[in-house]
Amino acid sequence: MLFHVRMDVHLPPDVDAAPLIALEKARARELQQSGEWPHLWRIVGEYANYSIFDVPTNDALHNILSTLPLFPYMKIHVTPLATHPSKI
Repeated sequence: MLFHVRMDVHLPPDVDAAPLIALEKARARELQQSGEWPHLWRIVGEYANYSIFDVPTNDALHNILSTLPLFPYMKIHVTPLATHPSKI
């Protein structure tokens, strides 16, 4: 099942971001290499991204997102995707 996910990161000024960002990068690589996170794009001018996740269920996606080190500092919007009838 494919999901379009927008993640906006809002780090408080008193949080040491460097270790969290390093952990986030490592976790993102793991998920991309596994095929669960096949697409990841930065949104220009924002601390945010658009992603496509390929996982079997809503619960699987939630479990993955909650393992991201920056998860506590994210606003996340998820859109489940379905095949368009005009797709070739």
